[in-house]
Amino acid sequence: MAIPSRSALAFAMLIAAGAAVSAADLSAVALAEAENWTRFRGPNGTGVSTATNLPVEFGPGKNVKWKTALPNGHSSPVLTDSHIFLTAHSAEKDAYKLFVIALDRKTGGQLWQHEVPRRQTGRRENLNGPASPSPVTDGTNVYAFFQDFGLISYTAGGKERWRMPLGPFNMFYGFGASPILEDGLLILPVDQDIDPYLLAVDAKTGKQRWKVSRPHVISGYSTPTIWRPASGGAQILIPESFQLTAYSVADGAKLWWVRGLACEMKSVASIDSTTLYVNGWGFGQNQAGTQIPTVDFATALKRFDANSDGSIGRDEVTKPSTDRMDRMLRPEVGFDAFDGNRDGRMDAKDWDVFRAMLAAENGLMAITLGGSGDMTATAVKWKYLRPVPQVPSTVLYQGVLYMVNDSGILLSFDPVTGNVLKQGRLKGAIDKYFASPIGADGKVWLASQDGTISIVTAKGDWEMVQVNTLDDEVFATPVPADGELFVRTRSALYSFGIVR
Repeated sequence: MAIPSRSALAFAMLIAAGAAVSAADLSAVALAEAENWTRFRGPNGTGVSTATNLPVEFGPGKNVKWKTALPNGHSSPVLTDSHIFLTAHSAEKDAYKLFVIALDRKTGGQLWQHEVPRRQTGRRENLNGPASPSPVTDGTNVYAFFQDFGLISYTAGGKERWRMPLGPFNMFYGFGASPILEDGLLILPVDQDIDPYLLAVDAKTGKQRWKVSRPHVISGYSTPTIWRPASGGAQILIPESFQLTAYSVADGAKLWWVRGLACEMKSVASIDSTTLYVNGWGFGQNQAGTQIPTVDFATALKRFDANSDGSIGRDEVTKPSTDRMDRMLRPEVGFDAFDGNRDGRMDAKDWDVFRAMLAAENGLMAITLGGSGDMTATAVKWKYLRPVPQVPSTVLYQGVLYMVNDSGILLSFDPVTGNVLKQGRLKGAIDKYFASPIGADGKVWLASQDGTISIVTAKGDWEMVQVNTLDDEVFATPVPADGELFVRTRSALYSFGIVR
C-alpha cells in the first residue's frame, strides 16, 4: 500500500497536472516515505532507513529530545509525518488492560489512548507479552492486533474505524507476528498449532477479503515480507515452520515454497532483488549434526502408553531416562510444545510434528526468489549452520548481511557466498537480544535486552563506534528517522537526536 506522505501527495498533484518529474524526484519521494517507518522493521520489514545525522552518543541524560512514559509493551513504534503509534498493556499480571496509543512525533506528547477490550486470555510463555505485535499505519490510519482481542483500526485523530474480533489462538509462546499492509489489504499470518491460516482484510472496511487455511503450519512468530516479481502480482513471503512459503497478495494462493527452515520461525526475512535471507532457531538440539533420533508412533506407544488408550499422556513420560528423546518429552522440558491442542495427550499427528521438530535444522539460509511449487532442490544458494539467534532478524545493509547472536556475537556475511567476513563480541554489550539490528546513517545499530545500544560501522570488517547504556530493558526494535532514533524501553519511549 502506498504511504501518503506530504511529499508523495505533492508529487502526485504535480504529475496529475502534467508536470515533468525526474527519476531523482521520484527517488526523493521514496526516501521520504521510507522515513515514516510505517510497519515493524520499517520499509517492507528490511530494518533499513535513509536517516542521516543520527546521534552516536546518547542516553538518559544525553541528546534526549524528549522522553514519554508508557505502559508496558514489546511492540515497536510506527511513524507517520506527524504521529507515533504504539500498543501497550497495563502492568497487572492477570487483570491487565490493552491500549492503542498515539503520540505527537515532534514533542512526544500523548494525543490519545484507547483501551481495547480483552475477549480472551491467550497462552504466552517466557517473556512474550499481551502487546508484542507492532501496529501498522497507512499514513492516515493505524491498525493494531492483540492476541486477546483481534484487529482494530483508528484514524489518526483516534476515532475507531472498525474492529474484527479474532481467536482464541493456540501458539506455544503466544502471538509474535505483526500485521502488514499491501494493496489495500491488512494481512495477518496466524501460525498456530490448531487451524493455522493467512488472513487478508479490507483496510477501509475491516471486512474479510480472503482467508486461506495452511495445515502444514505449526506455531510461528514471523512477520511477512512483500516481494514484487518482474512479472505477476505481489507475493507474501512468510518464514513458516520448516519452510518458506510465497502466497499471492490478490487471493492468498500458495505459489512456491522452499523446505529446510527451523521448526519455529521468529525472525523477519531480509530481501534484495533476487534473494531472501532468513535465520531460524528451534531448540539447541536442532544444531546440525546433533539432532535427536526418534521412533515411529507405533514404537512410541509400546514404550510410553501405559494405559493403552492409543495416545501418550503427559503423566506417561515422567520416568527418569538417559535417552535423549525421552528427556525431550518430559513435562518440564518439552511435552507442552509438542502437544498441539494442549490436552495433555499426544496423538499420532502430534507425534509426527514432534519428530519433524527434532529433525529440523537451525541455521541461516539464502534462498533464490520465485518459481512454482516446491523449489527446495534449486533455490537454496547457501546455508550457515552454526548457532543463530532465537528472535532477532538479520539486516542487509550496504551490501553486507549482519546477524547478532543471543550472547552478543555480531557476524557479518558476504550475502553472495555466505562467507563470514567478521565475527566478534560486542564489547560492553554481552547480553541476550530480542530487538533486531537496523541499518542507518552508514552504521548498524543493535539493542540488547538490558538496554545497551551498540553502534558499529557498516562494512564487512565492522568496527565498534559507540556503546550507549539506557536505564531500562529494551525488547522493541529501535526506529531511525529524520535525524532521530526512537527507542522504546520497558517504561518509556525516547527520541534521541543531536541536541546542541
